[in-house]
Amino acid sequence: MSSNTKLKDTLREAILAEPDAVLDDKDLMQALVAANEQARGDNIVDLRGIAMQRLEARLDRLEDTHRSVIAAAYENLAGTNQVHRAILRLLEPTGFEDFLTTLGSDVAEILRVDRITLVLETTVLQEDPAIEKLGGALAVVEPGFVDNYLTFDRSGPAREVVLREVIHPTHRIFGDQADHLRSEACMRLDLGEGRLPGMIIMSAKDPNHFSPQLGTDLLTFFAGVFERSMRNWLS
Repeated sequence: MSSNTKLKDTLREAILAEPDAVLDDKDLMQALVAANEQARGDNIVDLRGIAMQRLEARLDRLEDTHRSVIAAAYENLAGTNQVHRAILRLLEPTGFEDFLTTLGSDVAEILRVDRITLVLETTVLQEDPAIEKLGGALAVVEPGFVDNYLTFDRSGPAREVVLREVIHPTHRIFGDQADHLRSEACMRLDLGEGRLPGMIIMSAKDPNHFSPQLGTDLLTFFAGVFERSMRNWLS
């Protein structure tokens, strides 16, 4: 009994020395409140205890929201860094062919997508061996193709950025990967006055990679930088 009494005295002294440590310990406070309610009996309603439970529930929800906001902020920062790295890499090539090859290889790897294709409209459609050498980074299509592709699953004018599932995969755009790609981000390009529009299509095997619920700010920024670079190459 003397050893137990000594233990209790030691614990009591520790609590008296640092009472804030007890108040800050959520599990310990819950145990004390539960013991207090048990001592009161079932016939007594402790309104203060009920209020504390509700406050604890609200605090838990706030903490979950806080964690979600921080996680979203980190994810957005990581996405921003990815886009910045991709743009810097895209500005390095000194030749147009190298520029397109970089888009389909290094830039796609930085952005963690399975394929990036630049789609250009032209009034002269003919097979060009040089396009085959680019590994699918460039697709040449007839006038009107871009707006039709952007709006085939919805009515109204073409949006600048469209995120969706790959519903009708076409080998003209996706090549040999057409049957494996499940989601895409399509960005319309304004290539300047007197020129037909273009489009960048980023595609992924994951059907949720480009979900319509995702934000498009970073993709809009990437497309804006890319179309300005294309204007310089075309001029």
